[in-house]
Amino acid sequence: MSLAVMTVFSGLSAISAQAAQAIDPDRVISATTGDWDKDGNTDLAMLVAAPAGSDEDHAVYVYLNDGDTGRLTLKTVATNKVWGNLTMAGQVPSITALPNGSILITSRNDAVGRDRWEQKLTIAYRNFDFAVAGYTYTSYDTLIPDNTTHCDFNVLTGKGKRNDEPVAVTGELIFLKDWNDDRGQAACGNR
Repeated sequence: MSLAVMTVFSGLSAISAQAAQAIDPDRVISATTGDWDKDGNTDLAMLVAAPAGSDEDHAVYVYLNDGDTGRLTLKTVATNKVWGNLTMAGQVPSITALPNGSILITSRNDAVGRDRWEQKLTIAYRNFDFAVAGYTYTSYDTLIPDNTTHCDFNVLTGKGKRNDEPVAVTGELIFLKDWNDDRGQAACGNR
């Protein structure tokens, strides 16, 4: 068996194993529908809380409609991806559909401390998987009003702006399951 086939098989086996674990409905934080793969069928994306007692961040589950039976099939699981505190107002993450068929994942701290921030990941279906296509980060200091940051860049092209100044980094195709927020923070000059 070729290395490529074995790699694909292992990836599918890992997704199948995760899919076999039932998601407690009480762990679903937010869900949205849209046509992620542009086949005319309604797909599903969910933001799912980490298991009780876990120190992980929340997970993203994305399902595609098979089109033939209307059944939703798990396409990707990205565990430990989205920060959020479900018991604190102003820190609850969300997932929404964008009109262009992309997925928007938002995390924030609008409640605690002087450093307030919001982070948005735009997720798009590329190369038969879900990639981080865009990264937006805004922050402000509640004690120093002029201490603000606004960074928005296209991860695929590496181009964007930070506080109205051009940002240019190497564009990359990074799948959601492989994404680390440090990549976005570094491109925005925050780390």
